[in-house]
Amino acid sequence: MLRYANLCLFVLFPVSWFAPLMRAGLLPFFELDEISIATGLQALWTKDILLALVVASFALAAPMAKTLVLTLVQFGYLGRPWLRFVRLAGRFAMADIFLVALYIILAEGVGLGRVETAWGLYLFSACVLASLALSHLAERDASD
Repeated sequence: MLRYANLCLFVLFPVSWFAPLMRAGLLPFFELDEISIATGLQALWTKDILLALVVASFALAAPMAKTLVLTLVQFGYLGRPWLRFVRLAGRFAMADIFLVALYIILAEGVGLGRVETAWGLYLFSACVLASLALSHLAERDASD
């Protein structure tokens, strides 16, 4: 069952990258623009390529690498020592949720604009937390 739950993440992570994380606008009476991980990376790429690569590593590469390695361990293609990589990649994936939450808090604190969380933030957070739980359960099963 854990194997199939982990396989679901191969679909849910990419959906969460294009889902709206938040809606932001300059002033309260203007329409809000939706921001997703994909649109955020696209905007970052034009301003700061290095930062865009760092965010892409945390938001895209780390969760997918972790999911792939965990899948290969669960299906017996990689050995249990690879679970250490899974644990490390999970820590990097969680950093992205922290950065998005920090951005929302800072944007709301300035008071000029308006920021609302959207369903994609919850989907991405759920994917990362589910991935952490699945890797923890895989490690527990491997130690038995």
